[in-house]
Amino acid sequence: MRKWLLRTLVAFAVSATGVEAYAQPALKMMIPANPGGGWDQTGRSLAAAMQSAKLVSSVQFDNKGGAGGTIGLAQFINSSKGDPNGLMMGGMVMVGSIYLDDAPVNLTMVTPVARLTGEYEAIVVPAQSPHKTMADLVKAFKANPGGVSWGGGSAGGTDHILVGLIAKATGVDPAKINYVPFKGGGEAVAAIVGGHVTAGVSGVGEFAEQVKGGRMRALAVSSPSRTDGIATLKEQGIDVELANWRGIWAAPGITKAQRDELIAAVEKGVKSPSWQETLKKNDWSDFWLAGDAYGKYVEEENRRLGEILGQLSLGKK
Repeated sequence: MRKWLLRTLVAFAVSATGVEAYAQPALKMMIPANPGGGWDQTGRSLAAAMQSAKLVSSVQFDNKGGAGGTIGLAQFINSSKGDPNGLMMGGMVMVGSIYLDDAPVNLTMVTPVARLTGEYEAIVVPAQSPHKTMADLVKAFKANPGGVSWGGGSAGGTDHILVGLIAKATGVDPAKINYVPFKGGGEAVAAIVGGHVTAGVSGVGEFAEQVKGGRMRALAVSSPSRTDGIATLKEQGIDVELANWRGIWAAPGITKAQRDELIAAVEKGVKSPSWQETLKKNDWSDFWLAGDAYGKYVEEENRRLGEILGQLSLGKK
């Protein structure tokens, strides 16, 4: 009560002086990854948008990488309980990491604020591939699962999960997938273009230049509608949709009113010109979903991803 009263008096005093008041005086943002990555970029871009819209006076960042985000998650849970100005970035990769590592912490221990962005995946083959369509690739995959190699990011990551979902949807045992993980995008692109793997999987933007240049052929996207003219998996008879989403959570133990205040501030931030320019610049899709609906979405992702990771023989035994 005292904190609320103090903030109200400060806001009134600032407004009375003719200086625009802030919805949140200051925020502390946990980014459970090293600087420069996707979560870091998303968190700092959101903070910049909220500051440019005069929604917050300042944002203090704490980067804590390791274990797919679970180290930062644990620190956030333990140090931020009840703090109405604490936020944490995260996303789909963390859901998988929690499952794979059997982590002692999970996303039910923090307060869901909003899902922010989504990046859909593309399935490509080298230009010289005999597989002209997704149907061709699936036919070969069903005939000899191990004979079709799929190149993508780390084992158990978004790319691997998508291949697992495609396998399950087409009647192939996910445990029989021949998945080749690469450490970086450049390494994966070289392997795909060189024909060292049958097909490649990554974010649509990762392959855009190669597809436009005629060095790769895009067979499908994991989005609900066509992207850059590429047919979706669903319209080709494969009932799979997947986005590498990113979102934000608040500290555990805050009140519903405090959570709703944070949701309102973040929502105003993502409607700002600054954020819209960020989406365009990074080719991110607006994936807004807030509050309880977002919490239910994460619960469903926990179930869906945990199930497929288990079938890929990467999860809990």
